[in-house]
Amino acid sequence: QVQLVESGGGLVQPGGSLRLSCAASGLTFSNYAMSWYRQAPGKERELVATIPGDGSYIPINYAESVKGRFTISRDNAKNTLYLQMNSLKPEDTAVYFCKARLQFTNYWGKGTLVTVSS
Repeated sequence: QVQLVESGGGLVQPGGSLRLSCAASGLTFSNYAMSWYRQAPGKERELVATIPGDGSYIPINYAESVKGRFTISRDNAKNTLYLQMNSLKPEDTAVYFCKARLQFTNYWGKGTLVTVSS
């Protein structure tokens, strides 16, 4: 059974930093392209960043709104995906989800809440 479990969310002041983690199990993690999405209250879910799986030539990509502030990374030995978030803004407040994708198969985590507020 595939499981993706996000952690690391919480309350942070504007300008602060957080690192999110997504622990994966039940799949060959290194084969999957991994992404972070977020969904703010009353808004649609949006793609934040994607990092390719092994053997893929697709580059890491970011939403324009987070470029230069967020960094996606993965540790295949630990089956874990990360999102380092710096210079956080109130508009980054959202539930953050990780997704694993291989061809037409997608798996989602349940999300972790990030609140940016003073």
